[in-house]
Amino acid sequence: MRLSYDWKDYKLIDAGNGEKLESWNGVILRRPDPQAMWPVNNGSDWKHVDGFYHRSDKGGGYWDFYKKIDDYWTVSYRNLTFKVSPTNFKHTGLFPEQAVNWDFMIDKIKGAGRPIKILNLFAYTGGATMACSSAGACEVVHVDASKGMVSWAKENMELSGLSNNRIRFIVDDCLKFVMREARRGNKYDAIVMDPPSYGRGPNGEVWKFEDNLYNLINACMDILSDKPLFFLINAYTTGISSTVLYNILKTTLVPRFGGVVDADEVGLPIVNNDLILPCGICGRWQSND
Repeated sequence: MRLSYDWKDYKLIDAGNGEKLESWNGVILRRPDPQAMWPVNNGSDWKHVDGFYHRSDKGGGYWDFYKKIDDYWTVSYRNLTFKVSPTNFKHTGLFPEQAVNWDFMIDKIKGAGRPIKILNLFAYTGGATMACSSAGACEVVHVDASKGMVSWAKENMELSGLSNNRIRFIVDDCLKFVMREARRGNKYDAIVMDPPSYGRGPNGEVWKFEDNLYNLINACMDILSDKPLFFLINAYTTGISSTVLYNILKTTLVPRFGGVVDADEVGLPIVNNDLILPCGICGRWQSND
Protein backbone atom coordinates (compact mmCIF):
# COMPACT_ATOMS: atom_id res chain seq x y z
CA MET A 1 0.00 0.00 0.00
CA ARG A 2 1.38 3.42 -0.99
CA LEU A 3 0.64 6.12 1.56
CA SER A 4 1.43 9.80 1.94
CA TYR A 5 2.20 11.01 5.46
CA ASP A 6 3.40 14.48 4.46
CA TRP A 7 0.09 16.38 4.30
CA LYS A 8 -0.20 19.33 6.66
CA ASP A 9 -3.43 20.90 5.32
CA TYR A 10 -5.35 17.66 4.88
CA LYS A 11 -6.31 14.93 7.37
CA LEU A 12 -8.51 11.86 7.05
CA ILE A 13 -9.96 12.04 10.54
CA ASP A 14 -12.06 8.87 10.45
CA ALA A 15 -13.79 6.46 8.09
CA GLY A 16 -16.40 3.70 8.33
CA ASN A 17 -20.08 2.93 7.83
CA GLY A 18 -19.65 3.88 4.17
CA GLU A 19 -18.41 7.39 4.91
CA LYS A 20 -15.25 9.39 5.54
CA LEU A 21 -14.58 12.43 7.71
CA GLU A 22 -11.93 14.84 6.48
CA SER A 23 -10.29 18.13 7.38
CA TRP A 24 -9.42 20.30 4.40
CA ASN A 25 -7.31 23.09 5.87
CA GLY A 26 -9.67 23.25 8.85
CA VAL A 27 -12.93 22.79 6.92
CA ILE A 28 -14.52 19.52 8.09
CA LEU A 29 -16.37 17.56 5.40
CA ARG A 30 -18.31 14.31 5.72
CA ARG A 31 -18.68 12.37 2.48
CA PRO A 32 -19.72 8.90 1.27
CA ASP A 33 -16.96 6.39 0.52
CA PRO A 34 -17.96 2.88 -0.61
CA GLN A 35 -14.57 1.44 0.45
CA ALA A 36 -15.19 2.28 4.13
CA MET A 37 -17.22 -0.89 4.76
CA TRP A 38 -16.22 -1.48 8.39
CA PRO A 39 -18.26 -0.27 11.40
CA VAL A 40 -17.25 2.90 13.21
CA ASN A 41 -18.50 4.70 16.29
CA ASN A 42 -19.97 7.93 14.93
CA GLY A 43 -18.93 9.99 17.94
CA SER A 44 -18.64 13.72 18.44
CA ASP A 45 -16.13 14.17 15.59
CA TRP A 46 -18.78 13.06 13.10
CA LYS A 47 -21.40 15.47 14.46
CA HIS A 48 -19.30 18.64 14.37
CA VAL A 49 -18.91 19.05 10.62
CA ASP A 50 -19.04 22.02 8.28
CA GLY A 51 -20.41 20.16 5.28
CA PHE A 52 -22.23 16.82 4.92
CA TYR A 53 -22.82 15.22 1.51
CA HIS A 54 -25.97 13.08 1.49
CA ARG A 55 -26.23 10.45 -1.20
CA SER A 56 -29.64 10.18 -2.85
CA ASP A 57 -31.37 6.83 -3.41
CA LYS A 58 -32.05 8.04 -6.95
CA GLY A 59 -28.38 8.72 -7.70
CA GLY A 60 -26.23 11.74 -7.04
CA GLY A 61 -26.81 13.67 -3.85
CA TYR A 62 -26.56 17.06 -2.19
CA TRP A 63 -24.56 19.01 0.39
CA ASP A 64 -25.80 20.29 3.72
CA PHE A 65 -23.64 23.09 5.13
CA TYR A 66 -23.92 23.82 8.83
CA LYS A 67 -21.98 27.05 8.75
CA LYS A 68 -21.12 29.59 6.10
CA ILE A 69 -18.06 28.46 4.17
CA ASP A 70 -16.46 29.98 1.10
CA ASP A 71 -17.33 28.63 -2.33
CA TYR A 72 -13.70 27.58 -2.51
CA TRP A 73 -10.55 27.73 -0.41
CA THR A 74 -7.01 26.37 -0.74
CA VAL A 75 -4.86 23.58 0.62
CA SER A 76 -1.10 23.32 0.23
CA TYR A 77 1.18 20.34 -0.21
CA ARG A 78 4.84 21.22 0.08
CA ASN A 79 5.32 24.08 -2.40
CA LEU A 80 2.05 23.44 -4.25
CA THR A 81 -1.31 25.14 -3.60
CA PHE A 82 -4.65 23.85 -4.84
CA LYS A 83 -8.17 25.18 -5.00
CA VAL A 84 -10.72 23.09 -3.08
CA SER A 85 -14.46 23.37 -3.64
CA PRO A 86 -17.31 20.96 -2.77
CA THR A 87 -18.92 19.91 -6.05
CA ASN A 88 -22.42 18.62 -6.64
CA PHE A 89 -20.98 15.13 -7.33
CA LYS A 90 -19.35 14.95 -3.82
CA HIS A 91 -15.76 15.57 -4.97
CA THR A 92 -13.62 18.53 -3.88
CA GLY A 93 -11.35 18.88 -6.93
CA LEU A 94 -8.39 17.10 -5.36
CA PHE A 95 -7.48 13.51 -4.48
CA PRO A 96 -5.03 13.81 -1.56
CA GLU A 97 -3.95 10.17 -1.78
CA GLN A 98 -2.22 11.05 -5.06
CA ALA A 99 0.46 12.98 -3.17
CA VAL A 100 2.45 9.74 -2.91
CA ASN A 101 2.60 9.64 -6.71
CA TRP A 102 3.43 13.35 -6.95
CA ASP A 103 6.44 12.63 -4.73
CA PHE A 104 7.53 9.79 -7.01
CA MET A 105 7.33 11.97 -10.13
CA ILE A 106 9.07 14.91 -8.47
CA ASP A 107 11.98 12.70 -7.39
CA LYS A 108 12.32 11.12 -10.84
CA ILE A 109 12.29 14.47 -12.65
CA LYS A 110 14.73 16.12 -10.26
CA GLY A 111 17.07 13.16 -10.49
CA ALA A 112 16.98 12.80 -14.26
CA GLY A 113 19.77 15.27 -14.98
CA ARG A 114 18.21 16.18 -18.33
CA PRO A 115 15.15 18.04 -19.68
CA ILE A 116 11.99 16.01 -19.17
CA LYS A 117 8.80 16.56 -21.15
CA ILE A 118 5.62 15.24 -19.51
CA LEU A 119 2.21 14.25 -20.88
CA ASN A 120 -0.64 14.15 -18.33
CA LEU A 121 -3.78 12.43 -19.67
CA PHE A 122 -7.22 12.59 -18.01
CA ALA A 123 -5.45 15.31 -16.07
CA TYR A 124 -8.46 16.59 -14.06
CA THR A 125 -7.53 19.67 -11.99
CA GLY A 126 -3.82 19.17 -12.47
CA GLY A 127 -2.31 17.80 -9.27
CA ALA A 128 0.23 15.76 -11.24
CA THR A 129 0.69 18.59 -13.74
CA MET A 130 1.70 21.04 -11.03
CA ALA A 131 3.92 18.49 -9.27
CA CYS A 132 5.84 17.75 -12.48
CA SER A 133 6.14 21.40 -13.47
CA SER A 134 7.34 22.44 -10.02
CA ALA A 135 9.98 19.68 -10.15
CA GLY A 136 11.55 21.27 -13.22
CA ALA A 137 9.92 19.53 -16.18
CA CYS A 138 10.78 21.51 -19.29
CA GLU A 139 7.17 21.18 -20.50
CA VAL A 140 3.96 19.60 -19.22
CA VAL A 141 1.09 18.94 -21.60
CA HIS A 142 -2.19 18.69 -19.68
CA VAL A 143 -5.08 16.98 -21.51
CA ASP A 144 -8.64 16.53 -20.26
CA ALA A 145 -12.01 16.28 -21.99
CA SER A 146 -13.69 18.66 -19.53
CA LYS A 147 -13.29 22.37 -20.22
CA GLY A 148 -14.33 23.12 -16.62
CA MET A 149 -11.61 20.88 -15.16
CA VAL A 150 -8.99 22.45 -17.40
CA SER A 151 -10.06 25.90 -16.21
CA TRP A 152 -9.73 24.68 -12.61
CA ALA A 153 -6.23 23.36 -13.41
CA LYS A 154 -5.24 26.78 -14.72
CA GLU A 155 -6.30 28.27 -11.38
CA ASN A 156 -4.11 25.71 -9.60
CA MET A 157 -1.21 26.74 -11.82
CA GLU A 158 -1.62 30.34 -10.72
CA LEU A 159 -2.07 29.41 -7.05
CA SER A 160 1.12 27.34 -7.15
CA GLY A 161 3.12 30.16 -8.75
CA LEU A 162 3.77 28.22 -11.95
CA SER A 163 2.26 30.64 -14.49
CA ASN A 164 5.67 31.35 -16.01
CA ASN A 165 6.42 27.66 -16.51
CA ARG A 166 5.73 25.87 -19.78
CA ILE A 167 2.36 24.17 -19.27
CA ARG A 168 0.04 23.55 -22.22
CA PHE A 169 -3.65 22.99 -21.44
CA ILE A 170 -5.67 21.06 -24.01
CA VAL A 171 -9.37 20.11 -24.02
CA ASP A 172 -9.54 16.92 -26.07
CA ASP A 173 -10.29 13.22 -26.14
CA CYS A 174 -7.12 11.61 -24.79
CA LEU A 175 -6.80 8.74 -27.27
CA LYS A 176 -7.41 11.02 -30.25
CA PHE A 177 -4.84 13.48 -28.92
CA VAL A 178 -2.21 10.75 -28.50
CA MET A 179 -2.79 9.47 -32.04
CA ARG A 180 -2.44 12.98 -33.46
CA GLU A 181 0.79 13.49 -31.50
CA ALA A 182 2.14 10.28 -33.04
CA ARG A 183 1.34 11.56 -36.54
CA ARG A 184 3.02 14.86 -35.71
CA GLY A 185 6.12 13.07 -34.43
CA ASN A 186 5.93 14.63 -30.95
CA LYS A 187 7.64 12.69 -28.15
CA TYR A 188 7.44 12.66 -24.35
CA ASP A 189 9.88 11.47 -21.72
CA ALA A 190 7.17 10.49 -19.25
CA ILE A 191 3.43 9.89 -19.31
CA VAL A 192 0.97 9.90 -16.42
CA MET A 193 -2.73 9.08 -16.73
CA ASP A 194 -5.77 8.79 -14.50
CA PRO A 195 -8.37 7.16 -16.75
CA PRO A 196 -11.97 7.04 -15.50
CA SER A 197 -14.12 3.93 -15.41
CA TYR A 198 -16.41 5.52 -17.96
CA GLY A 199 -16.41 8.86 -19.68
CA ARG A 200 -17.10 10.87 -22.78
CA GLY A 201 -14.81 13.09 -24.80
CA PRO A 202 -15.71 16.65 -25.82
CA ASN A 203 -17.34 15.35 -29.01
CA GLY A 204 -19.16 12.43 -27.40
CA GLU A 205 -16.33 9.89 -27.69
CA VAL A 206 -17.02 6.97 -25.35
CA TRP A 207 -14.32 5.77 -22.95
CA LYS A 208 -14.59 2.47 -21.05
CA PHE A 209 -11.64 1.51 -18.88
CA GLU A 210 -11.69 -2.23 -19.55
CA ASP A 211 -12.23 -1.78 -23.30
CA ASN A 212 -9.89 1.11 -24.09
CA LEU A 213 -6.97 1.15 -21.65
CA TYR A 214 -4.74 -1.34 -23.44
CA ASN A 215 -5.17 0.41 -26.79
CA LEU A 216 -4.36 3.77 -25.20
CA ILE A 217 -1.14 2.46 -23.64
CA ASN A 218 -0.09 0.90 -26.94
CA ALA A 219 -0.70 4.22 -28.67
CA CYS A 220 1.27 6.04 -25.97
CA MET A 221 4.34 3.90 -26.62
CA ASP A 222 4.61 5.49 -30.07
CA ILE A 223 5.03 8.94 -28.51
CA LEU A 224 7.56 8.00 -25.84
CA SER A 225 11.09 9.25 -26.39
CA ASP A 226 14.03 6.89 -26.96
CA LYS A 227 14.92 7.15 -23.26
CA PRO A 228 11.64 7.44 -21.35
CA LEU A 229 11.80 8.12 -17.62
CA PHE A 230 8.52 6.77 -16.25
CA PHE A 231 4.96 5.77 -17.11
CA LEU A 232 2.33 5.97 -14.37
CA ILE A 233 -1.30 4.85 -14.36
CA ASN A 234 -3.81 5.66 -11.61
CA ALA A 235 -7.17 3.90 -11.52
CA TYR A 236 -10.28 3.97 -9.38
CA THR A 237 -12.28 1.45 -11.40
CA THR A 238 -14.06 -1.02 -9.12
CA GLY A 239 -13.06 -4.64 -9.64
CA ILE A 240 -9.73 -3.89 -11.34
CA SER A 241 -6.71 -5.21 -9.44
CA SER A 242 -3.32 -3.53 -9.32
CA THR A 243 -2.02 -6.77 -10.82
CA VAL A 244 -3.90 -5.91 -14.00
CA LEU A 245 -1.92 -2.66 -14.30
CA TYR A 246 1.30 -4.54 -13.53
CA ASN A 247 0.60 -7.10 -16.26
CA ILE A 248 -0.32 -4.46 -18.85
CA LEU A 249 2.82 -2.40 -18.22
CA LYS A 250 4.99 -5.54 -18.05
CA THR A 251 3.78 -6.80 -21.43
CA THR A 252 3.87 -3.46 -23.24
CA LEU A 253 6.67 -1.21 -22.00
CA VAL A 254 9.25 -3.70 -20.70
CA PRO A 255 9.80 -5.59 -24.00
CA ARG A 256 10.40 -2.30 -25.80
CA PHE A 257 12.17 -0.15 -23.20
CA GLY A 258 13.39 -2.53 -20.48
CA GLY A 259 13.03 -1.04 -17.02
CA VAL A 260 11.01 -2.25 -14.06
CA VAL A 261 7.34 -2.30 -13.14
CA ASP A 262 5.60 -2.15 -9.77
CA ALA A 263 1.93 -1.84 -8.84
CA ASP A 264 0.01 -1.48 -5.60
CA GLU A 265 -2.97 0.05 -3.87
CA VAL A 266 -2.97 3.73 -2.93
CA GLY A 267 -4.45 4.75 0.40
CA LEU A 268 -4.77 7.29 3.19
CA PRO A 269 -3.91 6.77 6.86
CA ILE A 270 -6.81 7.39 9.25
CA VAL A 271 -5.96 9.73 12.13
CA ASN A 272 -8.39 8.32 14.72
CA ASN A 273 -7.01 4.77 14.55
CA ASP A 274 -4.36 2.69 12.81
CA LEU A 275 -6.54 1.76 9.82
CA ILE A 276 -5.97 2.69 6.18
CA LEU A 277 -8.62 3.75 3.69
CA PRO A 278 -7.92 2.20 0.26
CA CYS A 279 -8.20 4.79 -2.51
CA GLY A 280 -7.63 3.06 -5.83
CA ILE A 281 -4.65 1.45 -7.49
CA CYS A 282 -1.52 2.54 -9.32
CA GLY A 283 0.96 0.95 -11.72
CA ARG A 284 4.38 2.43 -12.45
CA TRP A 285 7.00 1.65 -15.04
CA GLN A 286 10.39 3.32 -14.67
CA SER A 287 13.67 3.13 -16.50
CA ASN A 288 16.74 1.47 -15.02
CA ASP A 289 18.78 4.66 -15.42
